[in-house]
Amino acid sequence: MVQHDPDVDAWFDRYDNPQKELVLSVRDVMLAADPRVGECIKWQAPTFTYRGNIASFFPKAKKHVSLMFHTGAALPDPSGILDGDGATSRSLKVFDHEDLIEKTPAIHGLVRAWIEQRSD
Repeated sequence: MVQHDPDVDAWFDRYDNPQKELVLSVRDVMLAADPRVGECIKWQAPTFTYRGNIASFFPKAKKHVSLMFHTGAALPDPSGILDGDGATSRSLKVFDHEDLIEKTPAIHGLVRAWIEQRSD
């Protein structure tokens, strides 16, 4: 069972988007990756944290769920689920629940890699 932050719950209570249910599912996948992962609202969006900002939702996406990994370029991505070629961030797109199920192991791997980098 994952821990939800009440401030993030309140944000979702006001969130009006056709992808809301999928965003909520991605939220639970991120939080389930490791019990040390927290969540808060930053930049007017739910953000996942552990000794820094792991990733934030882009709440205006309506055709898919978009989650930006703030320093995704520094994370190993052997499954190739992250998009982008900038120096720092990478984006994850999730198109439906089946896509989320397929990407869950890779998402957990990204979160665990973040935690490992910061747990020294």
